[in-house]
Amino acid sequence: MNQVKFSHLLRVVLVAGFTSATFAVQAQTVDVAAAEALLLTNKCAKCHSVDKKKDGPAYKVTAVKYKGKTDGEAKLFTHLTTAPTVEIDGVKEQHQKIKAPDDASVKNLIKYILSR
Repeated sequence: MNQVKFSHLLRVVLVAGFTSATFAVQAQTVDVAAAEALLLTNKCAKCHSVDKKKDGPAYKVTAVKYKGKTDGEAKLFTHLTTAPTVEIDGVKEQHQKIKAPDDASVKNLIKYILSR
C-alpha cells in the first residue's frame, strides 16, 4: 500500500516539475524576428552589434554583464526606456529611448540581447 502511495506521489511531483519547466522555457522564448525588427527601427546597429564593440558595447558583452542577475532585466528595461546619459569616447550624450508599441516588445528585446 505504501509503495502505491509513494509511486502516485512521485508521479504527481514529476508531472508538476515538467509542467513548471515547460512554462519556464516558454517564458524565456524570444521572438527573434520582432526583436531584430525593433533594433532595425530604432537604428541600434549604429552603435551596437551582436559580437563587436562599436560606440556602444556588443550584445554579448551586455549579456555577460546582466544575464542571471536578479535585477538584470529591470536595469536593461530602465536603460532602454529612460534615455540615460552614456559616455562614448569620453563624450557624454543621451542614449536613445527605444520606441516600441508596448512594454512586452521591449522585454522581448531584452531577452533577445540576453540570449546572445
